[in-house]
Amino acid sequence: MEQAVAAALKAGQEIMKIYESEDFDVETKEDDSPLTRADRAAHGIIVKKLEEGEDSLPILSEEGSSISYEERKEWGEFWLVDPLDGTKEFLKKNGEFTVNIARIRDGKPVFGVVYAPALEDLYVAVEGKGAFKLTSVLRPEWEKKATVLPALPAAGDTARIVASRSHMSEDTKEFIGDLEMTYDSVETVSAGSSLKFCLVAEGVADYYPRYAPTMEWDTAAGQAIVELAGGSVGVANSIHSLTYNKEDLHNPWFLATRG
Repeated sequence: MEQAVAAALKAGQEIMKIYESEDFDVETKEDDSPLTRADRAAHGIIVKKLEEGEDSLPILSEEGSSISYEERKEWGEFWLVDPLDGTKEFLKKNGEFTVNIARIRDGKPVFGVVYAPALEDLYVAVEGKGAFKLTSVLRPEWEKKATVLPALPAAGDTARIVASRSHMSEDTKEFIGDLEMTYDSVETVSAGSSLKFCLVAEGVADYYPRYAPTMEWDTAAGQAIVELAGGSVGVANSIHSLTYNKEDLHNPWFLATRG
């Protein structure tokens, strides 16, 4: 698992070189946009680092997602990677983008790394050990500063909702409206990328409803962080968790909740 953490940190450093050196205004992933260069650079670093590991598991990444289901369906265990999550956050330069690496076993995330390089925050979750947050990770001895998640208690009669800065669907607004009828008060926190999962895992938020399209690589690492912190990530209006390595890599609508 140390390989995955090292890969995320190294990819983050490369992303930040592009992020800080470019004066760009790109609205789409054009062939040679700074965003695309950052995606590809991070993808290459992560794949190379993970392939150095002793187990040599297959890798499915957003930037290399053309692997057929006929090949993938034989995978009992593999790495699922989003080299740069948070397109709009990267373009807006608000710092809320992440590097996501998850280890999937039998359709379930059993390990996850979410690294926000601009914020220097690292979230790690390992099956059997729990979930942790590390801050200021580029400073010396950062390994000693891990906080066990969740770090904050529930807020009692207040429901705290984390919603996307860039994607607020009508279904999400309806979900918030339903909570307003149940709780004394409802607070909304905005965040970008997979940091929304991390806020739930920390206890900063109680719910993250996502009733809008996502792909498997968008959610796997974040789901590991939430679930191994004691929460859940379930298909909306269902008792089932999100699962991975489906023939169709799109996720259904889902709801993440703290424990």
